Amino acid sequence: MANLVYSSLSGWMMPKGKEEYPTKDEFLAYLAAYEKRYDLPIQRPVAVSNVTKKEELFHIETDKGIFLSKTLVSATGSSRNPFIPEYENREGFLSTQMHSVDYRNPEGLQGKKVLVVGGGNSGAQILAEVSEVADTQWVTLEEPYFLPEDIDGRYLFHEATRKFQNKPTTLPPKKDSGKISLSNIVQVATVREAKKRNVYNTSKRPFHSFYEEGVIWEDGSKEAFDAIIWCTGFKANLEHLSTLGVIDNNRIKNNHTRSIKEPKLWLVGYGSWTGFASATIYGVGKTARTTGMEIKEALSSEG
Repeated sequence: MANLVYSSLSGWMMPKGKEEYPTKDEFLAYLAAYEKRYDLPIQRPVAVSNVTKKEELFHIETDKGIFLSKTLVSATGSSRNPFIPEYENREGFLSTQMHSVDYRNPEGLQGKKVLVVGGGNSGAQILAEVSEVADTQWVTLEEPYFLPEDIDGRYLFHEATRKFQNKPTTLPPKKDSGKISLSNIVQVATVREAKKRNVYNTSKRPFHSFYEEGVIWEDGSKEAFDAIIWCTGFKANLEHLSTLGVIDNNRIKNNHTRSIKEPKLWLVGYGSWTGFASATIYGVGKTARTTGMEIKEALSSEG
């Protein structure tokens, strides 16, 4: 039951499934049932290309026409804006590069030499799969930190919340800085199995640049790879708001979820800068609830 709490939206708990954690299909079915249960007036698919403001109204340009509104909530998240760090001569690398968002399975990587870049959960889990069929090397910014086997994502959310609330943690301290982060690696079954194979024992710090066949390490040595998988996260997807002139360094200055420069604009679900753990199902409800009350107050004040 506790697992369902972390996978449920406000107001209605996700029905219990056959496994401990809900599957993708179960979660999608839950979202569809949630929409039907509350009769939410959702239109899809609609792609928003640009937002402008004229005479106190937002003009939302889409592939289904122009929508007008007095207030606007942008909740596009980051999953459609994958981030790959800048490296010298990255475009000169002649073999395969893919971001984790495009990774599906290790098919096609059998017998190849693969570089996996990124030290979070996606990097660890993809590395676990790929290392079963390929020769792999892992690159992380710092020594990766694995949570104890008996601690899963539920406890991580709980402890990160305690830290956010300035309460003492009950987790064992991290060797380097003692920080609890939602990027700490949870030891799911595939990760535990990969640890037994010593897959994670040879992680390296970032390389310096690329050459045609691979990467150049900081000591100047070269190493060839057949493929690189970037598990380096995402950036907020805010391009549709660029015309409003509120974006600074891919963020929008805000008070909680409300834009400071454009106070009729709210931003929900973009990560820590729009609310603690707000890019997660578990965390977004806390900020969305406040957002709803602020919008109601803003509209009421206009009479």
